[in-house]
Amino acid sequence: MSSPSSPPTALLLDMDGVIAEVSQSYRNAILSTCSHFLKSSIVTSTIVSQKKALGGCNNDWVLSRDLIVEYNGEGGIVPTLEEVTEVFERVYQGDGTTPGLCDLETLIPSLGLLQELRRRCPQKMAIVTGRPRSDCMKFLKLHKIDDLFDCCVVMEDGPAKPNPFPVKRACELLQVDPSTALMVGDTPDDIRAAIAAGTRGVGVATPDDYAKAVLAKSKFEEGDLVKACLECGAEKVIEPGLAHLLDFFAPPY
Repeated sequence: MSSPSSPPTALLLDMDGVIAEVSQSYRNAILSTCSHFLKSSIVTSTIVSQKKALGGCNNDWVLSRDLIVEYNGEGGIVPTLEEVTEVFERVYQGDGTTPGLCDLETLIPSLGLLQELRRRCPQKMAIVTGRPRSDCMKFLKLHKIDDLFDCCVVMEDGPAKPNPFPVKRACELLQVDPSTALMVGDTPDDIRAAIAAGTRGVGVATPDDYAKAVLAKSKFEEGDLVKACLECGAEKVIEPGLAHLLDFFAPPY
């Protein structure tokens, strides 16, 4: 068993908002999908962030439909989850003639930083994400970082966060005691899953939320998602880019 002061032996990273900048892709796909069915732009990025801060919103298809239902108004036609998913995926993936929003995704931490984290925890890095496997692997391969991770636990593997299953499964695949692992995510679902699995949880501010705090001349710790992560038991919440994770892992000698 480890304590918060003990160096972790394994690093588990959520993908969206942690290593993948998705404010222009997944987040905008939610907004576009809602607008398609509601015929208005009543659902905003602020509303999406507030929902994410409440937790239980790890599946963006489901979240899109829930928002459509909530803002549909009396007598409005409620689409099925399949119909919502079809529109969402067309916007996110593209339709052959129109590029998908997925093309706008960028890598948040530098390649060098990720390589250094890998050097400090050899054979002990994993992705724990709510993405479908195809989307997960597409991003990792596109940015040439797939070789840095020993396993990926994705949507198809089992119950989503905040259920502890994805975190526990990653620890099983890495063959590490959950208490020696560190899970990093940008939502309370990530932190709840980590704590329920017996791992340490660290939050990270998304680039979008961090930029908004800078422009507002406020502290990024005051953002809804950051406060929600701390309230759920995160040891701390770090700035985007993951540089502060180096403080948790001593360099090998």
